[in-house]
Amino acid sequence: MRRFAALYTALDATTSTRDKLAALIAYFSQAAPEDAAWASYFLAGGKPRQSVPTRLLIATASERAGLPDWLFDESYQAVGDLAETIAHILPPATRESELGLTQWIEERVLPMRGASPDILRERLIAYWDELDWSGRFLLTKLIGGGFRVGVAKQLVVRALAEVAGVDHRVIAQRMVGWTDSRLSPSAERYVKLVAAEANGNNDDAAQSLLATPGDSRDAGLPYPFFLAHPLQAETRTLGDPTDWLIEWKWDGIRAQLVKRAGQVWIWSRGEDLITERFPEVVALGHALRDGTVIDGEILAWQPDADRPLPFARLQPRITRKTLTKKVLADSPSTLLAYDLLEADGIDLRMTPLAERRARLDALASSVGGGVPGREALRVSPLVEASDWDTLAAIRDESRARGVEGLMLKERASCYGVGRTKASGTWWKWKIDPYAVDAVLVYAQRGHGRRASLYTDFTFAVWDESDGVRTLVPFAKAYSGLTDDEMNQVDAIVRRTTVEKFGPVRSVTPTLVFEIGFEGIQASPRHKSGVAVRFPRMLRWRTDKRIEDADSLAMLKGFIEA
Repeated sequence: MRRFAALYTALDATTSTRDKLAALIAYFSQAAPEDAAWASYFLAGGKPRQSVPTRLLIATASERAGLPDWLFDESYQAVGDLAETIAHILPPATRESELGLTQWIEERVLPMRGASPDILRERLIAYWDELDWSGRFLLTKLIGGGFRVGVAKQLVVRALAEVAGVDHRVIAQRMVGWTDSRLSPSAERYVKLVAAEANGNNDDAAQSLLATPGDSRDAGLPYPFFLAHPLQAETRTLGDPTDWLIEWKWDGIRAQLVKRAGQVWIWSRGEDLITERFPEVVALGHALRDGTVIDGEILAWQPDADRPLPFARLQPRITRKTLTKKVLADSPSTLLAYDLLEADGIDLRMTPLAERRARLDALASSVGGGVPGREALRVSPLVEASDWDTLAAIRDESRARGVEGLMLKERASCYGVGRTKASGTWWKWKIDPYAVDAVLVYAQRGHGRRASLYTDFTFAVWDESDGVRTLVPFAKAYSGLTDDEMNQVDAIVRRTTVEKFGPVRSVTPTLVFEIGFEGIQASPRHKSGVAVRFPRMLRWRTDKRIEDADSLAMLKGFIEA
């Protein structure tokens, strides 16, 4: 437990990829297999469910520290993070635990869920009294439902590959489904994860990439997703456009459809199993032959429409507990295929993209084909032009088509693992985001290394609809500024605070920022009447007064356009 707590604190304290990788390698080089199994589960995105109510955590910590409620609240507001606050205020431990991470999780943390308040209070005090600051911080994160760590899964893969001496692509394949809550982490699973190849040849292993899962329990697992890089270079540096397969960049849910052993599975890019949310896509999958894996995009799309519906129409498919007839009718879905990764049980990922695409087109022509009640397999259409200037002009039509730009994929590219150029290059050539100048009106503390700074902001624009000019909040954003700018804004927030609402402060409007976002739609749930997608700060407009910020009418004009 101490080692993992130290690792968690180290990862939380730095933004350096090199330092994080070094810390991961050091931990996995020494950890026992059973502890490494749980550690890799958490670091790869596995999230423990909250086992102790927040109110009980606060009450027990306040009682143990001998603090009145108001003083705990003041401490919480000063620190900005509940687990960190509790770790700071508790008295020093009177004994030291020698239990490993596995024992803590399986014998202590998991059994807490569902226990009575009296038992929880007794266990909390006892457990806190065995841990140092970092241990208490980690434990409170695990039992309070606030556990998250600033490390990418691919970095965990790299660390495990380094420790095991196995190609990172093999480790990535083995880790698909690693955080499935139906399979508990164990020493046995971890040993298989980092085992050397039987033939001892990682070059051969990298070619096969464990193409087909051998365990029948794993028959439905997808392949690791291949990700594109944002295009930042001039297109003229990419050579002849005919060397690339060019498609629209769709705004949906990246997914793999897997058909094996007579069953169909649908996986999101985040490796969440979403089969039950999209029965139309499942029906399509049943029309495929066993041993077929398709990579594509799930979109909201009316059957006879020539363009997809906004992404927001897909959200009820994910957020609603039950798929009613109304949800299915209002949010029809389809899979738009753009790659064939497996056919007749044969892994095609090392086959050049142009050949995979030809086989996908042939497959699409054989599926559906006028069979009543069965939708044909849609394939993402190719965009063709003789030069990059023409493609740029076509790209400018993206919003009218309901897409985000263009995808550029090398014809000769293989299907790699994660965001890499080793197997060939894919670029996403996105259109510029929508942008408005908005006023900062609320601020909240950040998380992790930014827990002591006000870094999460709410922005407003001017509403003049009633003849009175008022600021109406429309978006929250926390990314886009440098550390130096964040420190400056934090100081201004503290000087201009008007009121406090728990962890949130309202401020005197003085700062203007350019806010960028990918999409916008009408929303009756928001006071502004609009909802924006992926908002972030593009720049701090120190050259503008708050009176010069943009209006709500301008935002709504984007929707009408």
